[in-house]
Amino acid sequence: MRVARFLRAIMRGCPTVPDRLIAKRMALLDSSGIRKIFDLAANMADPVNFSIGQPDFDVPEAAKEAAIEAIRNGENRYTVTQGIPQLHERLRRLLREQKRWEPEGLLITSGASGALILALLVLVEKGDEVLIGDPYFVMYKHLVNLAGGTPRLLDTYDDFELTAPKVEKAITRRTKVLILNSPCNPTGAVISAQELERIAAVARRHNLVVISDEIYSDFSYEESCPSMAGLYDKVLLVHGFSKTYAMTGWRMGYAAGPAEIIAEMTKLQQFSFVCAPSMAQWGALKALEIDPSAYVDAFKRKRDRIYDGLKGAFDVRRPSGAFYIFPKAPWASATEFVEEAIRNNVLMIPGKVFSERDTHFRISYATSLEQIDRGVEILNRLARSRS
Repeated sequence: MRVARFLRAIMRGCPTVPDRLIAKRMALLDSSGIRKIFDLAANMADPVNFSIGQPDFDVPEAAKEAAIEAIRNGENRYTVTQGIPQLHERLRRLLREQKRWEPEGLLITSGASGALILALLVLVEKGDEVLIGDPYFVMYKHLVNLAGGTPRLLDTYDDFELTAPKVEKAITRRTKVLILNSPCNPTGAVISAQELERIAAVARRHNLVVISDEIYSDFSYEESCPSMAGLYDKVLLVHGFSKTYAMTGWRMGYAAGPAEIIAEMTKLQQFSFVCAPSMAQWGALKALEIDPSAYVDAFKRKRDRIYDGLKGAFDVRRPSGAFYIFPKAPWASATEFVEEAIRNNVLMIPGKVFSERDTHFRISYATSLEQIDRGVEILNRLARSRS
């Protein structure tokens, strides 16, 4: 019963409180179901933790040392709002080399999440519609609501492919922004280069701003991840260091794109985050010298292990990127199946956290192969228990 109550609380979010105390806009946001599962893990004995989207390796030593050296050298004060020039220069070179793209503006942010918050507050106001593929990263819908906009969710089941026709069909006179996430959290789907070109053509016809969240782009397993950058002049690229270099707690990200948008985001950052953490900027600069291919190869092996382990008992698609897999619950709702998994010491996230449907669940395979094997055995047993 305790697990069931816990999952129901995740679905409901926080109760409302009197208007005189809390702003009404907060009723548009639910507490993160992912964080609630994360908290639950702290009180369980040796669970198989498939819940949190956090790399299972540590920050590279060279990046740690660079941050420590920066602290010792007195780099502990505010930086300029837009971030240190050295990091700007290195990121611009990286974008030229990897994406053949020269953005007009670039801003170092407090994580990719910070970039998303700034971007949506700058771009979206009451009456504006924002198109988002469903399933979606949990933050998108809530931030659009916070900005006063209306999220329009585009169903991508069962292949999880966001296509140009789906985008065009959903556009109304109020549509202003399209959010892309490729590779996708929670499905691991990657939008092909050809489809991105078609989506860019739709965006151009309707004068949309495209926010391209490419935080997982280094984790693309079949080929280099295609990017929206350079395909259309109103693209805002969002990226960061949390996934590629395990800097989740360092809060380091960046946004690049049209000068007008970046200027307004910089203005808003002056009155909110002020700047990204100073010493972390120097650590991130050093991290960009490190080849992440060993981490990517390790995650590809984990992707293959968990997919091969689940495909016999579950309706599941092989993810092409990120470090998530999104199987369909074999019986009942995804929430009910996740409840049973948690009772059996496997922590996962019900798909309802990421979707308007309650049919699938998210597994993060950012863990050891041993834990993957252990979790797969339990999940397969549960799947077949009612067959």
